[in-house]
Amino acid sequence: MTQVLALTGGVGGAKLAVGLAANLDAEELSVVANTGDDFEHLGLHIAPDLDSVMYALAGLNDSDRGWGVKGESWQAMSALEQLQGETWFRLGDKDLATHLQRSQLLRDGLSLSEATAKLCEALGIPHPLIPMSDQPVRTQILTEQGELAFQHYFVREQCEPSVLGFRFEGIEQAKPSAKLMASLQNPELSVIIICPSNPFVSVDPILKLPGVLSALQKSSAPIIAVSPIVGGLAIKGPAGKMMKELNMPTSAAAVAAYYGDLLDGFVLDNTDSEQCDRISVPCLVTDTIMTDNSKKSQLAQDCLRFAASL
Repeated sequence: MTQVLALTGGVGGAKLAVGLAANLDAEELSVVANTGDDFEHLGLHIAPDLDSVMYALAGLNDSDRGWGVKGESWQAMSALEQLQGETWFRLGDKDLATHLQRSQLLRDGLSLSEATAKLCEALGIPHPLIPMSDQPVRTQILTEQGELAFQHYFVREQCEPSVLGFRFEGIEQAKPSAKLMASLQNPELSVIIICPSNPFVSVDPILKLPGVLSALQKSSAPIIAVSPIVGGLAIKGPAGKMMKELNMPTSAAAVAAYYGDLLDGFVLDNTDSEQCDRISVPCLVTDTIMTDNSKKSQLAQDCLRFAASL
C-alpha cells in the first residue's frame, strides 16, 4: 500500500494537501502541520496552520481571502472592538467556534493531537491531520526592531520589520507527536513530501524537532520538496521577502539549496525550468500554481509519480 507523509505549513501547503487527499485514501496519507505559529489569544489556543489545512481538507476554507472560513461573519470582533478589546488578529465568528472548542478540549486534558482528531472527525475529514508536536513551540522572528512573536510580526506588523533570523522557543523540550514519528519510522513509507510552504517558519519548526531530522535521514522513502517560490516571488506569505533580507536569492534553486542533502528530488514551476541546472537533485518541472481543485489534484499526481521514479 502507498504510504505518503506530507509536511506542511498553512495556506500554500494546504492546497497540495487537498490534492493529495483527492488521490489517496485515508490510510494512505498523513498530513503533519506546523504548530510554531500557534499562540494564546483572548484566552484561546489559536493554531493558524493546523486550521488552514483543516478548513481546506473540509472544503470550508475561504479561497478568495486566502485564510479562515468561507461565508464568515464578524459580529464578535465588532463587539470586541466596541469593548476596546484586541482586534488586530481577526477571528471570524465561525473560526472563533473552532478555537473555543479546541481550547475546551485542551482544558479537558486532551493533547493537541487528540483535540485535532476530534475537530477533524466533527468536520468529516477522513485523512489524519497531525500537529508536529503536542508541546508548545513558538516561532520568534528576530528583526531590526527586536524579537517578535510570529503572529505579531506576521499579522500585527504586516511582515514589515526586516528579518535577521529565527528562534523556536521551546523546541529543545518539545517532542515530535507520536503519529509523526510512527509515520517516519513506518518501513512501508513510500514518499515524504515537503509541501510548498515557507522553509524558515513553516517547515523548519518541524525539521528541527528533536529526532525528526535523523528519522528523515534514516527513512528509505524518497524526500521531495515543492518550491514555494515561482518566478522569483512567493505564491503566498513572506518567504520571498525573508529570503531577500537574509541575503539569499529569491529563487526556487535557493530553496532547494536551503534544504540541501535532505532532498532526493525537487519540484519547481515551468516558469523556473532553467534553474534545474543549479539544483543538485533530480527535478520535476511542472505547473505548481494551484488555482483550483483540478490543479491541486494534478500537482499531487505529478509529485507522486515523480517520487515513484526516484
